Amino acid sequence: MRLRVEHQTTYSYDEPIFEGQTEARLRPTEDGGQRCLSFRLSVEPQALCHGYRDRHGNDIVHFDVLGPYDKLVLVARSEILTADSFDEQQRDLSLLDRFEFSSPTAYTPVTDDVRAFAAPCLVPGSAGATASKVMAAVRERLAYETGATDVTTSAHEALLRGRGVCQDFAHLMLAACRSLGMPARYVSGYVHAPDSPSSAASHAWVDVFLPVRGWISLDPTHDTGQTERHVRLAVGRDYADVPPTRGVFKGNARETLDVKVRIETI
Repeated sequence: MRLRVEHQTTYSYDEPIFEGQTEARLRPTEDGGQRCLSFRLSVEPQALCHGYRDRHGNDIVHFDVLGPYDKLVLVARSEILTADSFDEQQRDLSLLDRFEFSSPTAYTPVTDDVRAFAAPCLVPGSAGATASKVMAAVRERLAYETGATDVTTSAHEALLRGRGVCQDFAHLMLAACRSLGMPARYVSGYVHAPDSPSSAASHAWVDVFLPVRGWISLDPTHDTGQTERHVRLAVGRDYADVPPTRGVFKGNARETLDVKVRIETI
């Protein structure tokens, strides 16, 4: 499927700020069969942008704005050719990747409650079946509810509340898989599903690493594998590794964030 995405991020400040430094992970990836046909990032106030890749292979744009300014607007425009399903050719993990994607994090603590939740999903001798059961269990356990959690909510907290958004579904699946000894990573991106009440344009899901087969990509919010409607932006241990934008600035202003995403087929 060929998709066009426009992602606008606006930071507003109640008084001028200075020396803002920002990084953006908004360029769609080139992996698993997905192709980024074009990408352009505009910044206002204008800034000189520098690109690099982090250790997980994500494309990052970094820029500084000296100021003073009271509004920062980023508009990322992309055209992407998605694959019918995720097909990654990596068949082995480095020791560092295996450690990082198997270890608990602040967002994905492996608590006793998480272990108890994940244990019935174990299918001896079949990592693929286990991953599918974890995905289905997360979808059954959590109700999708906007505003029930926030960007700081951990998998353990979402499990206790029984509700959350796609970020929480992904974090709970990560924690559950890791409690069963399965390396798993967080995927940030978009999903084009305008008819789904439990879907926003910005989205999160999970890759699980299986012996011999390699990475598979599963969406616990929708209880499905990655489809042609999914657009991948970045991967990491959890949300902290892959926020679409983040930065720091000098000043005492209060910040307001507004994000608008538009996705259409071409």
